[in-house]
Amino acid sequence: MDAIKPVLAVACGVLVRGGRVLLAQRPAGKVAAGYWEFPGGKIEPGETTRQALERELHEELGVEVRAARPLIRFRHEYTNRTVLLDTWLIDGFDGEPHGREEQALAWVTAEELAAHPQVLPTVLPIAGALRLPADYVFTPADAGGDFLLERLPRLPAGALLRLRLPGLGDEAYAALARRLAPAVRGQGLRLVLDRDPALSAELGAGWHATSAVLAALERRPEGLECHASCHAPEELQHAAQLGFASAVLGPVRATATHPDAAPLGWERFAEWTAPLQLPVYALGGVGPAQKDEAFAAYAQGVAGITAYW
Repeated sequence: MDAIKPVLAVACGVLVRGGRVLLAQRPAGKVAAGYWEFPGGKIEPGETTRQALERELHEELGVEVRAARPLIRFRHEYTNRTVLLDTWLIDGFDGEPHGREEQALAWVTAEELAAHPQVLPTVLPIAGALRLPADYVFTPADAGGDFLLERLPRLPAGALLRLRLPGLGDEAYAALARRLAPAVRGQGLRLVLDRDPALSAELGAGWHATSAVLAALERRPEGLECHASCHAPEELQHAAQLGFASAVLGPVRATATHPDAAPLGWERFAEWTAPLQLPVYALGGVGPAQKDEAFAAYAQGVAGITAYW
């Protein structure tokens, strides 16, 4: 019989400064010496994640945490142990980070993380979350081009924008996407389309799969940032296995548009998403005003329609 692997609960801190995040190299004498990771360490019995972070980052880097929030929580299986990584974004701290254990440090952009040499495998899911915004905006189902162009400047900077127009035929949809794409980029937004992946590739846009489309997929479209609508744990697992950039899960709260759909609530949302190396947006009865609740449940952020338009 195989030995049962120990399970370690680890607090991980992503320090942010000037658009860059801090990586630390594991020093000689430690497991995986020479590999790069986000700083942090084991959560001791009786500690909260925040308390563990404050202790570990003071011990390792000599900094005092001032502002922090949950970013992503997931499970990673090593050959000899299971790690439950509880990762927080830290955008306020006192002191200049320095290697108090003689470890090397490096400030890198989120885009540079994927290509950084010799990172631990747990760095990549965190890098994926860092590359995504906290807002995923869906267009109203009956919106026209003029309506959307007029209101683009009101949307949060950097947001994902899904062109969700189920009543349009494919030809009209493609024409509107081509019309909107330059303006969307000009506003610093990130266009996401939900039709033929070739159209997304043509316009340099992301691609969104409905839950029905996701269920039929055996592999994701190559070269595209892919997102998916999910309503059950197995759908989330399928999106994660296919290497999707994110998923949208809901409804989290009751909505007027789907009065018969039982809301998940934040507790179940967090439970379904906790094992997965996949950023997940909360959808249904939420908007920018619920971001703090979403972050507390380890959501990437919020997705919505009415709250944004």
